[in-house]
Amino acid sequence: MNKEIVLMIIGMGLVTYIPRMLPFIMFRGKELPPFIQGILKNVPYATLGALIFPAVLYIQEDIWYGIVGAAAAFAAAFLGANVIVVVIGSIAVLSVYSFFF
Repeated sequence: MNKEIVLMIIGMGLVTYIPRMLPFIMFRGKELPPFIQGILKNVPYATLGALIFPAVLYIQEDIWYGIVGAAAAFAAAFLGANVIVVVIGSIAVLSVYSFFF
């Protein structure tokens, strides 16, 4: 392998590792305020929503296909259904939608 590529891989590893390691070192033995803890608990959900929402709108040329599927999944999840039931229910709704439209 080329020396430049090896150095680039090492550099990318360091750039990835350092931001993940710093919070563990800086906040060792300290507890964050409850407000900050509440915000940090919601970060994964916000990130997942930001990743999924654009894909819902562009899943097919028909924008309503994605909206109907997302609405079905949201309704099933809101009613407390299991993740498998949400996915299968959304697939079933989109199958019916595809048949009629």
